[in-house]
Amino acid sequence: MQRHGRPPGLGVVLAGNNPASEVYVRNKLKTVTEAGCRAELFRLDVEASIDAALALVRQLNENDAVDGILVQSPLPAGMGADAEQRVFDTIDPLKDVDGFHPLNVGLLVQKRQALVACTPLGCIELLERESIPLRGKHAVVIGRSDIVGKPMAMLLLHRDATVTVCHSRTANLAEVARTADVLVAAIGRPAFVTRDYVKPGATVIDVGINSLTARAEVERCFTEGSRKRAQFAEKGSVLVGDVHPNVEEVAGALTPVPGGVGPLTIAMVLRNTVTAAELRKDRGRAV
Repeated sequence: MQRHGRPPGLGVVLAGNNPASEVYVRNKLKTVTEAGCRAELFRLDVEASIDAALALVRQLNENDAVDGILVQSPLPAGMGADAEQRVFDTIDPLKDVDGFHPLNVGLLVQKRQALVACTPLGCIELLERESIPLRGKHAVVIGRSDIVGKPMAMLLLHRDATVTVCHSRTANLAEVARTADVLVAAIGRPAFVTRDYVKPGATVIDVGINSLTARAEVERCFTEGSRKRAQFAEKGSVLVGDVHPNVEEVAGALTPVPGGVGPLTIAMVLRNTVTAAELRKDRGRAV
């Protein structure tokens, strides 16, 4: 802040009225603001067109008070199947705090990254803070999305891990997963990864966060008398990751859901906002 004469600024675009998105955005704005940065929310109606979304992003690109731009996913279905990619492609790469622009993805592949997708970046931060060794270790990533799976694999590879990426078409998935020293689950399927997928002592990163509303599913995941069953009885829903709770019996380390990867993802939004401000200031000096 002293270096640039003002706090870094983040512009968050929220389209529609998705309840989960409202919570995510509120937490991101709160974290950024409490850290002394400036955060501003820009709303689009659920009926807004893709052209309106692109026009707003272009305005934020030209706004010198905005250092970082974050467009909350998912966008309303009415914007079209390719809406998110079109929006990400339009964001100024130097303001792309989500790290989804093709330029930033390419820089990540070449190990020249500055702005990296926040969830995998948060996973790496967690592994490093906990002194989990990666060099020479076998890491298995279950999930190949552009948002988590692919950048997660690249970040692990850059830290000298041997990386296997698995997905819905992987043969003998459980057998492959059991070879991992570090296992990352990012598939969006509640409690999919059971103890049969995990090598004893492995580090397991659970990226998923899923809401269970069916009693049978809750009973499949949580034992009788557990706190989660009591929570379900009270609220009618409960959160679970992509990793089954019984993995705790064999894993050497396991991230909780909620309270594990999620808060770190939000912290990386803050880090990327500051990084984006520094990048833009350095570009201005170069010009």
